[in-house]
Amino acid sequence: MISKRRKTLAVLLGLALTVPVAGFAYTKVLGRFASGTAPAMAAVEQQADKIIVRKSARELQLLRGDEVLRTYSIALGGAPEGHKLQEGDQKTPVGDYVIDWRNPRSMAHLSLHISYPNEQDAAKAKEANVSPGGNIMIHGLPNGWSALGAIHHLWDWTDGCVAVTNSEMREIWSLVPNGTPISLYE
Repeated sequence: MISKRRKTLAVLLGLALTVPVAGFAYTKVLGRFASGTAPAMAAVEQQADKIIVRKSARELQLLRGDEVLRTYSIALGGAPEGHKLQEGDQKTPVGDYVIDWRNPRSMAHLSLHISYPNEQDAAKAKEANVSPGGNIMIHGLPNGWSALGAIHHLWDWTDGCVAVTNSEMREIWSLVPNGTPISLYE
């Protein structure tokens, strides 16, 4: 006969294995579904002409000229300090880039692509004999996880991207045209 203690341990072990697998499966399934309809672009005179990300402050700002239009709290890559060197290092790049394309059917709620790697990033990665990675985005929460919006910025959880809430991402999407420069600082 199995003791009560062994039964409890078996249940706890089962839960410890089931919860992460279920969470992973949930994310993968919902990641296949689009985030809904992307918002329309704001009028040109309302759009940002520069994005600034201050990693140490966990802050993204949209600017038009010298005026700050909006400021957002952000989450970064799981190892945010320092400049991104290679794929999988979970670092968010530092430097000057541009928003070069957008994905309305992202596995996270909408996404704007940051033009990492640039020529210098590619050269450093080649010198280190590693892949520089890519697909660095500004995005909302993974599809199906919007309930975490209020707390998502309390820890760094992306693979090197810049994350905001879904409602913030809809606003950013409408205010940031392709071609907008973005500067990321420590």
